[in-house]
Amino acid sequence: MEKLKLETPDLTQQNIDRIEELFPSAITETRDEEGKLKRAINFTVLKQLLSDEVVDGEECYEFTWVGKKQSIIEGNRPIRKTLRPAKEESKNWDTTENLYIEGDNLEVLKLLQNSYLNSIKMIYIDPPYNTGNDFVYRDDFKVSREEYEDEKGVYDEEDNRLFKNTETNGRFHSDWCSMMYPRLQLARNLLTEDGVIFISIDDNEVDNLRKICDEVFGESNFIANVIWERAYSPVNLKKHFSENHDFIICYSKNINSLICNGLKRTEDADARYSNPDNDPRGVWQSDNLSVGPIIQNKVYEISTPSGRKVFPPNGRCWVLTKERFEEFVKDNRIWFGEDGNNVPRIKRFLSEVKTGMTPMTIWKYSEVGHSQSAAQNLKKLFDNKDYFDYPKPVDLIKRCLELYSQEDSIILDYFSGSSTTAHAVMQLNAEDGGNRKFIMVQLPEATDEKSEAYKAGYKNICEIGKERIRRAGKKIEEELEAKSNKGDLFDDEKEVKKVDTGFRVLKVDDTNMKDVYYSAGEYSQQMLLNLESNIKEDRNDMDLLYGVLLDWGVPLSLPHTTETIEGKKVHFVNEDNLVACFEDNVNEAVVREIAKRKPERVVFRDSSFSNSPEKINVTEIFKILSPDTTVKVI
Repeated sequence: MEKLKLETPDLTQQNIDRIEELFPSAITETRDEEGKLKRAINFTVLKQLLSDEVVDGEECYEFTWVGKKQSIIEGNRPIRKTLRPAKEESKNWDTTENLYIEGDNLEVLKLLQNSYLNSIKMIYIDPPYNTGNDFVYRDDFKVSREEYEDEKGVYDEEDNRLFKNTETNGRFHSDWCSMMYPRLQLARNLLTEDGVIFISIDDNEVDNLRKICDEVFGESNFIANVIWERAYSPVNLKKHFSENHDFIICYSKNINSLICNGLKRTEDADARYSNPDNDPRGVWQSDNLSVGPIIQNKVYEISTPSGRKVFPPNGRCWVLTKERFEEFVKDNRIWFGEDGNNVPRIKRFLSEVKTGMTPMTIWKYSEVGHSQSAAQNLKKLFDNKDYFDYPKPVDLIKRCLELYSQEDSIILDYFSGSSTTAHAVMQLNAEDGGNRKFIMVQLPEATDEKSEAYKAGYKNICEIGKERIRRAGKKIEEELEAKSNKGDLFDDEKEVKKVDTGFRVLKVDDTNMKDVYYSAGEYSQQMLLNLESNIKEDRNDMDLLYGVLLDWGVPLSLPHTTETIEGKKVHFVNEDNLVACFEDNVNEAVVREIAKRKPERVVFRDSSFSNSPEKINVTEIFKILSPDTTVKVI
């Protein structure tokens, strides 16, 4: 019976698998740190196979920094971690499909690789802007100053300094790039083929972020660099300019698969349409018929109904060929003005315009909010207490959601901060009846002991984020209830769905399994008794269940129930997606009852069976009663 590995995927080995499929001759063997043989890439052979594509030498375009290679290796390296449920800190645990995960987001992104591969429709992140005082991630692959100076060549062979090395020159930016790169690589894996990522940033790292994203997502998948007007008044103490904007970088996983929903049409936009000639197709507005540069077959004379002869302006041509223009005239799609003597224009009918308006790359605070309004609204939510600096406006994130999410999309934010993204998801669901699900990920960074948040009992940022979701969810529920009482929530006698304002809290922790480091000669009889179970004593059934879900690639938001079968607790995830029993001495009757349900997957503890014949018997029972079920043990 196969055992679950209970560790994150080794992405390096997965990449080697892909290369082996294409270029098997480039695969060789080497020895790892313990002297064991393992597969590796012979890069000399691979370069020969790609000789027309590989650029050797120093004179080639590339973006690099000290620590880049190590950051990529660290991003691919598997970890022995798990997510432990915290049901007491959750809301509506049994019914919610939302997740709030506490822990370092690099570890969380690795843990989600199996369960959410190609499943996330939209990611929004607001990472540290690297202003010099907001960097809290301390990854293992950060190089020391000595390693940095050695690799960078700050000193020559005689220990003479070659150039001045300030904190803003090299290492300062290198640390930030090394933090972001593997997280974006892992995030890309989670996106659906038509998925999209929005990243808030300012001037400090916007150039480096663009270069990193060009590598990770591909330059061709760049969508836009949005300018968000985050402030409405200048800071007069600034020496040169008072910056009043941030950037939102937007990339797709595959731009050829991506569809933009567009923005909701406004009353002002629709008001531009009228119907001066009483066209039966309804209101319309006229559009320019000329365009540049010149295309020869689109330069011709047009006669107006009044007999005036018209050519395109100098350096321009008509949008339509002569034949196509004549078809438009017959269909009453050309407007010559009320007296029939004006330069011709094309009629655009509102009824034929797509539902959404094409977004522009400047987002004004009057449309999506600004930093001050976001802080004020969050303060009101917390009874006029100021607990969080520089939150993003809910309307800003809502705009991102409106452009690229569908009603059932999964939304991820792995720098979730005050949980604005969760608030925006719930708010939009309330407005359009959607069932979007959110996954918030946040490092439990301690709050300053002198801060109002700490004095109010919020010891870390996660506690603020979770409370914000609770309060925002309650407010949304109250607003929906008020509308329902007025009958506003009913359309054609069908009530709008209630909004999921709950969330399951999960926390990163060490693996559920014991680590054994003793050689055979060091074991004593007492040690063997203590190691009879390979699972840590402080772990319960829920811990084990979620560890199995992660390893087996099952979504963590699925409903699960518990039944007692022949005196043994048995867990059913989404009815028959996965069945788990972690009891000792599981008898044949329990196994047969589980097999009769014909689940997709079943997992037991290794210690559930006293000997190998019992395990073989389990395998045979499933072969007879449910041959399509995959059975494993931990």
